[in-house]
Amino acid sequence: MKLYSKPGACSTADHIALQWTGQPFEVELLTAERMKAPEFLKINPTGAVPALVDGDFVLTQNAAIMGYIADSFPQARLAGDGSPRQRAEATRWLCFVNSDLHPAFVPLFSPAKFLADASQHDALKATARTRLRGLYEQAERQLAGKDWLAGFRSFADPYLYITLRWAGAVGVDLSGLDHLAAFKARMEADAGVQAALKAEGLA
Repeated sequence: MKLYSKPGACSTADHIALQWTGQPFEVELLTAERMKAPEFLKINPTGAVPALVDGDFVLTQNAAIMGYIADSFPQARLAGDGSPRQRAEATRWLCFVNSDLHPAFVPLFSPAKFLADASQHDALKATARTRLRGLYEQAERQLAGKDWLAGFRSFADPYLYITLRWAGAVGVDLSGLDHLAAFKARMEADAGVQAALKAEGLA
């Protein structure tokens, strides 16, 4: 199993999940330029990470890759204890990060996709930060009394953690969100997280 990742992108979450399986895997790190090169476009024509190759099977899209990792290595319990309820709970929070949190960063990363007038970009970014604060407040409430987003360690947690790194980089106000701060500290103390970050030159 081989993961294609760009350091610090959402693909780093998949890298952490693979570390948590405790099983062998490969990772190839790409730059923005290499993601658009013909060699990688043969793997993912959209020129985006993550991409996962397992034998002759090529899979893209972060949520799908997380599910595939969980199903390939069930002993890692990345989708819970095997029950439909725990898998659904883990998937609910994976979808929250993938469908709500992650897209909310796009106006901060690429404001020109939304507004051609650069003079309006600061206002757009301010609105995006406000929206992200609200989403993180939702995660904060969910983490009250819990160590992990689904109530147990799952594939939702690495993805949430990566977005918290983004939030710090783009000035999202996370003040007073103590459960999130404790979650981030817990993740950063984790050996698998540290291994993935070190391999991607992020630690």
